[in-house]
Amino acid sequence: MIKNLTEESDEMKRKLNISGENFFAHTDARTAHFKAMIKNLTEEREELKRKLNIFGEYKVNTNKMKEKKIQLINNYIQQRWVYFKHSFYYISSTTKSWPNSRNDCLQRGADLVIINSKEEQEFMRRFKQRTWIGLTDRETEGTWRWVDGTLLSTSYWDTGEPNNHNNEDCGEIKLYDKENSWNDESCALQNLWICEKMIN
Repeated sequence: MIKNLTEESDEMKRKLNISGENFFAHTDARTAHFKAMIKNLTEEREELKRKLNIFGEYKVNTNKMKEKKIQLINNYIQQRWVYFKHSFYYISSTTKSWPNSRNDCLQRGADLVIINSKEEQEFMRRFKQRTWIGLTDRETEGTWRWVDGTLLSTSYWDTGEPNNHNNEDCGEIKLYDKENSWNDESCALQNLWICEKMIN
């Protein structure tokens, strides 16, 4: 009986030692796991902080850009420019030749108007003035190009135009009371003009 008790006691001690070792082994593993989790969470927090800082800077920059755009729009309006579909338009109050009209637009940070759509053509006609537009065939007779170098694709020439009568190499809106209102004219003619400044 004493032998049995001794054996049972030894067995219990052995099990307790194993349990203790397992406990500490599990505790070490858990500690390592928690440390790894804390490290990952810390890295994620730092990454979120970095992204928030970038977003904050972006928001500040976006607001500054909006303020500059509003200020720019107000400046153009005060200088008699008219806004229509992402562009500002300036119609002159004096007359000049086509080349001098273009130079005036360039000095204003713009260029002679390029008419890209039926809506823009209708808008130009609202000025109810005979005006230069940014269209010419001075480089190659019969090949009409806009001032940005693009070929004319959609046109609003009046019937029988362009006809190059007396060396007419510059485009104008002549008959503003109808949709097909363009005419080719001598570039030396003194005309009003329309500048266009695109706003991005």
